[in-house]
Amino acid sequence: MIQAPRGTQDVYGEDMKVWRLVEEHIRRLTDTYGYSEIRVPIFENTELFLRGVGDTTDVVQKEMYTFEDKGGRSLTLRPEQTAGVARAYIERGMHNRPQPTRLFYIGPCFRYERPQEGRFRQHYQFGVEVYGSAGFATEAEVISLGWGLLSSLGVKGVSVHINSIGCADCRAVYHSNLKAFLGERKDVLCGLCAERFEKNPLRVLDCKNPECKKLLEDVPSVLDALDEECQAHFWGLKDLLSRMEIPFVVDSKVVRGLDYYTRTVFEFIKDGMTVIGGGRYDGLISQVGGTATPGIGFGMGIERLVLLLQKQGQLAEISDAPEIFIGNMGDEGFVRAQELVYDLRKRGIRAECDIIGRSVKAQMKYADKIGAKNTLIIGETELQQNSATIKNMLTGEQKIVALDNLMW
Repeated sequence: MIQAPRGTQDVYGEDMKVWRLVEEHIRRLTDTYGYSEIRVPIFENTELFLRGVGDTTDVVQKEMYTFEDKGGRSLTLRPEQTAGVARAYIERGMHNRPQPTRLFYIGPCFRYERPQEGRFRQHYQFGVEVYGSAGFATEAEVISLGWGLLSSLGVKGVSVHINSIGCADCRAVYHSNLKAFLGERKDVLCGLCAERFEKNPLRVLDCKNPECKKLLEDVPSVLDALDEECQAHFWGLKDLLSRMEIPFVVDSKVVRGLDYYTRTVFEFIKDGMTVIGGGRYDGLISQVGGTATPGIGFGMGIERLVLLLQKQGQLAEISDAPEIFIGNMGDEGFVRAQELVYDLRKRGIRAECDIIGRSVKAQMKYADKIGAKNTLIIGETELQQNSATIKNMLTGEQKIVALDNLMW
C-alpha cells in the first residue's frame, strides 16, 4: 500500500470543518482590516530564499526542499511565504500603488524537519504582510490582527511576547557584546550554538537546548544596545498596545529565526508553543532586488491553531448536517426525490436524497447517521396527492407539506 510521505497529512471530515471555520475567521477579519489576498508560487528560484531568508538560518542550511528542473535551474519549494510576497511586491510594481500595501496569504509551505505535534513537513501557513510604512502603528495593527483572530476563535491563555532587535547599527553593537559574553562560555555551548556563534550569534538566543537556555539566563539584553531612535520606536509600540488593551510581555530572548528581521519582533505563545511569530523587516525588499521599503508581518501555522482549538474543546458545534433528507419508494418516487433536492439546493438549502437505490429502511438509517434535521418519504400516494408528511427528527413533530412548493 502506498502511504502519504512522512510529515504530511490528509485533512478531511471533522478536521476539515475546523479548518474551514479557521479560514472563514481569517478571511472575515482580514477583510475588516483591509488586507487583500495574494497567492504566490509554491516553488521559487532558490536564490530568492538564499538572499531573503538568509544563508545562516536553519531553514536554508538544513530544511529546504531544493531540486534542479529539466532546464538546469535550481528551484526550491517555499519554506515560508514572506520572501515570495516580497518578490511579487517588486516584480508586480506594487510600490506604484497607494501605500501601505496590505496583503495576506493562506497556503502550504515545505520544510524538511522532524515531524512532531502540530508541525509537519508540508504545513499550511496564514500570514500577513504590510509594505510601505515604517511607523510603530503598523506593528500595533499587525499584532492587533493576530490578537483579534485568536480572540474571535476563543483561544485562551495566549501571551504576546515583544522585543526589539534594533536597526543594523544597534545589532552591530549588540553582536559585539553578545560575542564577548558567549566567547567566555563557548566551550560549553551545544554544537549548533557553537556554529551559530561564528555565523550569526543572535541565533544562539533562540536555542531550545536546556543547557544553553540555562547558560543564557544572564546574557546581555539587546534592549540595552538600542539607539535613541529605536528606543523611541519600541516605546511607541508598547504605549499603543497598552492603549489598545492588548496585554504583552517584553521578552529580550525573542529574536525569531530568520535573518531579515529588524527592530520589532514578536511571538504569540501558548503553553510553550509559538502560535504566531513575526516582526519588522525593513531591509528585505532591498535584499531581494528592490528599492529599500519598510515591511512587517507575521506567520501562523494553521495546524498549530487547529490543534489548540481541539485541545481546548471550545469550538462551537460545527454541523454540516442536511436540513432535509428526502426518501423515496418506487421508480417515480426516486426520480421525483432527485428533482426536489436539486430545487432545494438551488435555493441554498442543504438537502440530500438516496442516489444508490437503498431500501426505505436503509434510507432512514442513512438519514439518521448523517444527522438530517428533517425527513420525508415520497411514494405513489404522495405523488398522487402532491404532498408528503415531513418529520422533525429533533422534536418528532410531523406536518403535511406540498411537494410543488416544498417548505417547512
